[in-house]
Amino acid sequence: MAIRNLLLVAMAATALGEARSTIQSRQSSTITVDLTKTYQTMDGFGTSETFQRANQMRALSPELQRYSLDLLFNRTSGAGFSILRNGIGSSPDSSSDHMVSIQPKNPGGPNAEPKYVWDGNDNSQVWVSTEAAKTYGVRTFYANAWSAPGYMKTNGNDANGGSLCGVSGATCSSGDWKQAYANYLVQYITYYKEVGVDITHVGFLNEPDLTTSYASMRSNGQQAADVIKVLRPALDKANYTQVKINCCDAEGWSSQNAMMGQLRSVENQLGVITAHSYTSQPGSPINTKLNVWQTENADLQGPWTAAWYSNNGAGEGLLWANKIYDAIVRANASAYLYWIGVQGGPTNSKMIRISDDKKSVIPSKRLWAMANWSRFVRPGAVRVGTSGSPSGAKVSAFKNPDGTVSVQVIQGGTSSGAVAVKVNGFTAQAVKAWITDSTRDVGALEVTLSTDGTTATANVPSRSFVTFVFEPVGASEGS
Repeated sequence: MAIRNLLLVAMAATALGEARSTIQSRQSSTITVDLTKTYQTMDGFGTSETFQRANQMRALSPELQRYSLDLLFNRTSGAGFSILRNGIGSSPDSSSDHMVSIQPKNPGGPNAEPKYVWDGNDNSQVWVSTEAAKTYGVRTFYANAWSAPGYMKTNGNDANGGSLCGVSGATCSSGDWKQAYANYLVQYITYYKEVGVDITHVGFLNEPDLTTSYASMRSNGQQAADVIKVLRPALDKANYTQVKINCCDAEGWSSQNAMMGQLRSVENQLGVITAHSYTSQPGSPINTKLNVWQTENADLQGPWTAAWYSNNGAGEGLLWANKIYDAIVRANASAYLYWIGVQGGPTNSKMIRISDDKKSVIPSKRLWAMANWSRFVRPGAVRVGTSGSPSGAKVSAFKNPDGTVSVQVIQGGTSSGAVAVKVNGFTAQAVKAWITDSTRDVGALEVTLSTDGTTATANVPSRSFVTFVFEPVGASEGS
């Protein structure tokens, strides 16, 4: 009898221990934010409407035009993007989806009087840019050339690679076109200034490590440096001292890092290092003292999906939330741009699909994954330290210029439960939380704030992205 009682006591103790373990696993995980530990300053998040995608938007009904623009730039109902990347045309015409050049014909050589042509439309990029600036307050515009016009290049074509005449190792019978190309880029900036849009960043290369059947131009780091040495003085002479030069939008993160040695001599003339994420993803910082932007990535081949999560597939929203996290937290990126915002067609290359009948516009969960970042991590935000994390989650935190602190919790696993976020040395007058998951698109999430204003607690479900926003004491309503 005594032995039986001992066994019962042991079994009860085991059951109690298991119950306690289960309760503890569901109890609040605590994240601590350290505002004294700082990393990179953010420039923002964005997208592009290049290669006549802006024309597709503008061809929609006025109602769908506004809805599309809101989805991209509205901070309440859309992603709240703060960067727009425009394509500087190099093609002699606008056939197919070409971006037409502002000087489609050879003026007669690199030293001839330029013969610029400007339609004030730029494949509807002027319309998108003007709306972004005047209606939504976007202040960062990146004008990026995929190639110089063909007559400035070794192959005589704006497509199929070739190099700019006059850079190291690229001699042409027509002469050295570096200065003419720099003047060409300056003129493009001037045309935009005349319509009320200030270009803040200019790039003269796109994927210089890749030859394509569309606009493309090859360059190594030394050849890029040759152009930068001419472009910076040209910008300064035109009184565009505030316009930053971006370089070099290599096809992959590691490819751009490999170019840095040859760019070191002109690093003081550069503004931002830019890279794409097709051949290699951001996994560690690029070797530079400058801010680094991830300026292009997308699932180019997969079929259209608007899903948040099903099997962690290439186009799913949760996957993209994690891609952005890796670029910002692991690789110290200061900006993240998706390839295309709004476009028709059956692939995942865009975040927002124009239906085949042009009567509807369908946002994907990739858009809302970006919105959970872009709405609450604003230009000028500084990434700060965090410690502690729920099982299976990725955590980051930022202090915004308006004093708010935003904390991102990406729960990619199956764990769910209460998460407490404590901001050391900070007293909040209010806190809000926003969630994106399979059923919500940056929806309001119930959250409580401790009486001392230091700690917020909310339930974070599995497979979700939650952003906490702490408003400092003294902040105006809704800041």
